[in-house]
Amino acid sequence: MLHQQTDLVNFSELARARAELGGAYLRILSYFKEDGIKSIHEIEEAMRTRNATALVRPAHTLKGESAQFSAHRLCALAETIEMTARRCVETHEAPDELIETVVALRPCFSETVALLDRDANPLAARRPGGFGRRVAGQPSFGRAS
Repeated sequence: MLHQQTDLVNFSELARARAELGGAYLRILSYFKEDGIKSIHEIEEAMRTRNATALVRPAHTLKGESAQFSAHRLCALAETIEMTARRCVETHEAPDELIETVVALRPCFSETVALLDRDANPLAARRPGGFGRRVAGQPSFGRAS
């Protein structure tokens, strides 16, 4: 699939967007996650019913929100769904050719959200043992082992 060659997130573009959004970044990221889950559900349901018209709006929404967070792979998948669905509406065809793309959408969204969450809270990624737990391989200070 061509989308696999697209970067999941462009971090230099994301840093610019994050700077522009300032204190609203985390709030808007939470909206992106909520809206994304809803859009993916709607896309999957439209695909189950083979309804090209019902694919267009949630794919368009997901495309725009993904672009805001420089999530290029997710944006590309959503754009493919939107544009193909629009063509299917115009030609009165079922969107069967989108099955692989729609199946790839949810895992891509999950991977993207995990990456954005990790970027938004880098401390969470650095503390694998959590507070009060000793992590294997780390020295214990002030205590006999």
